[in-house]
Amino acid sequence: MRLPIFSHPTTTVLVDDSDSFLKSLSFQLDPVLPSKTFHDTTMALDWFNASTRRADLPLHVNFDILNQTPDQPNVAVDVRRIHDLCASAHRFTIPSVLVVDYSMPQMNGVEFCRQIEYLPCKKILFTGAADEKIAVNAFNEGLIDRFIRKSDDDALDRLEQEILAMQRAFFVDQAETLRDLLALHDYSFLRCNTMGGLVRELYVKHGFVEHYLHSSPTGVLFLDKHGRATLMVIETEQGMHAQYEVARDNEAPQSLLTALQERRVLPFFPPEAGAGMYSNAAGEQWHRYCAAPQVLQGRERYYWALFEFPGHYLESPVYPFSEYLNSRHPPCDLAA
Repeated sequence: MRLPIFSHPTTTVLVDDSDSFLKSLSFQLDPVLPSKTFHDTTMALDWFNASTRRADLPLHVNFDILNQTPDQPNVAVDVRRIHDLCASAHRFTIPSVLVVDYSMPQMNGVEFCRQIEYLPCKKILFTGAADEKIAVNAFNEGLIDRFIRKSDDDALDRLEQEILAMQRAFFVDQAETLRDLLALHDYSFLRCNTMGGLVRELYVKHGFVEHYLHSSPTGVLFLDKHGRATLMVIETEQGMHAQYEVARDNEAPQSLLTALQERRVLPFFPPEAGAGMYSNAAGEQWHRYCAAPQVLQGRERYYWALFEFPGHYLESPVYPFSEYLNSRHPPCDLAA
């Protein structure tokens, strides 16, 4: 399971000429996940054309060509800017998955997918049994990513599973080149399928709804639906040794140096310490900033631990998923 550099709730778009079917479908799917329905294909296309694009990803990529030939520039990525995404409510309105009926009067589902072929959203075609050959051809042409027959007994269960799978695939594809680039340096865990599986387990266990790659220290920043942040610090053997060297060079207490040497602690020092490393300000209170690491054996040995991440550590305030949901469905006033 590949780990994307970021992921957050997105919008699933349902297009079907039957309004009653759309209401039934949106009711049966997970009500927590954002969705938008259209029974008119023209209105749906207009909405897609005006929808939020992923081009607003707040990443700065710099090219250093001073000491290189034009075809061999150095590339620098400011990973810290990924966090800026969590301040925007628009991230939840991005359409990541389209579920479209095939048989519609204005245009069929394949024609609709062709109209938005340029968009990165994943496309699932809902068909009748007689349309299966058409669906296969559309899949082979790359116009759709999945097709499901409405007549199948498990159609709705499978549809829900495919929507979740396609949402994950959407984020993997959005920054795949950047992910591979980062994995060559300090973020080797991005290409570790075992780490990807662990991250999904943490989502379920702790109720996380989104994550973003974190630098200084290296790891994954999780957010729950209320915007509470948790940092998963991830270190390799090399990273653990670097932690020890910085602590030693800063004349850290011997107790900390021994614990780092024996791999008994994984530190997360405040951002003002710089790069998440030890600073003299921690002194004998270093225990407050450390946790016992767990070990994951994947492509290499990884040490990881979860830390509470105070909101003021982020440069931008979080717009939480719960607030977005409330703006769409305001809670009832029981006192009225």
